[in-house]
Amino acid sequence: MKPPRRSPARFLSCCICWLLTMFSCFTMRGTVASQAAARLSPGSWINIAHHVDNFSSWSLPPAVTPSLTLSNKDDAGEGASSSSTSRVHSTPLPRISLEDSAAVCARVPGLSFGQLRQCSLFADHMTSVGRGATDSILECQHQFRHDRWNCSSGGGGGGGSGAGGSPSAASVQLPALHVGSREAAFTHAIATAGVVYAVARSCKDGSLPSCGCSRTARPKDLKRDWLWGGCGDNLEYGYKFTQGFVDVRERERPLKKGSKDQGRALMNLHNNEAGRRAVIRASRVTCKCHGVSGSCSMITCWQQLTPFREIGEFLRDKYETATEVRVTKRGKLTVRSPRYSQRPTVNDLVYLEESPNYCVRDPALGSMGTQGRTCNRTSRGLDSCHVLCCGRGYNTLRVTRSYRCDCKFHWCCHVQCRQCTETREIHTCK
Repeated sequence: MKPPRRSPARFLSCCICWLLTMFSCFTMRGTVASQAAARLSPGSWINIAHHVDNFSSWSLPPAVTPSLTLSNKDDAGEGASSSSTSRVHSTPLPRISLEDSAAVCARVPGLSFGQLRQCSLFADHMTSVGRGATDSILECQHQFRHDRWNCSSGGGGGGGSGAGGSPSAASVQLPALHVGSREAAFTHAIATAGVVYAVARSCKDGSLPSCGCSRTARPKDLKRDWLWGGCGDNLEYGYKFTQGFVDVRERERPLKKGSKDQGRALMNLHNNEAGRRAVIRASRVTCKCHGVSGSCSMITCWQQLTPFREIGEFLRDKYETATEVRVTKRGKLTVRSPRYSQRPTVNDLVYLEESPNYCVRDPALGSMGTQGRTCNRTSRGLDSCHVLCCGRGYNTLRVTRSYRCDCKFHWCCHVQCRQCTETREIHTCK
């Protein structure tokens, strides 16, 4: 029996579709190839934080058992239901067509080919990704606000910080770190943690139609008469999503075993995992009482994220104790000096190269320098003028401000205040 004969028009239509598909793929791959240097830092994909306005059964990995918190306050969104229902949604968001999402994703600089594909498939997740990216950048800048490297991309004088050392709105982006240093390790970990955090919270809030409340199993140490329900943050989904979106950048290119590029990719993957586990490790079981007049006749518990500041502090501690590693000819990471360092765990940060001193501006090293940074003349810590200014000295500026003081209420009905002045000295590095 002969196969059915295809019409010439249909055959020509199939050929045109195939050619258009291949042209699109090669165009996207060409864009990725031109951004090969950007793969070394999350400062590339994390630029999605500035483009989110264009977007309208997994288990946890082995980790420390979450701590338990008991509360009888009405937390918004948590414990609203005492049943074991694990999927609660608000009105589903409108679905974005694949063509529209691909066009929007193509305008985000720094995404790899695999991330462009993930962005197109999960366009409704990109708002959460952008929010997590922004939170991680601000947390990074907070944790290193007193250091020579202050996690700034150089949005202005003094490494993008204002007079008080806080980041300005223009500096809300991560620096491009082309050196496999401790700072690069921290930025990968905090950026990944921020996305896990935001996606997990969005699932709980009903912002994502593809996920809902947490499905984590009931903790074994929870009292029998306490109910495991409510609506917890979906850490399982956030964990799995970031594995696909963040890690694909390091896995999609074949790299030569033992090469510097492979070592950096392995370092990034390790620190990405450390960031994910930091979020899970910091989660806790929170409980709420139900009953008339605070009688607490029924207790409902659920899994909840801790404030992101705690995760930032945990990763800052890991930054201080990070382990220096090297890549072997077999394509594995190993401790550079086994005599002086222990083998790092999945919760620890690792780095390949020593950090520069960050005293002088050098964008190639991710250093914005310390010129113009505000320092503390009386401090003996990292924010002291001696340490922060790298021995170059500092300038002193006297600033006088007026404010209302000694205010008193007079019956009836006005407040009378005195006008006070305050003069303070501001020291900035030369």
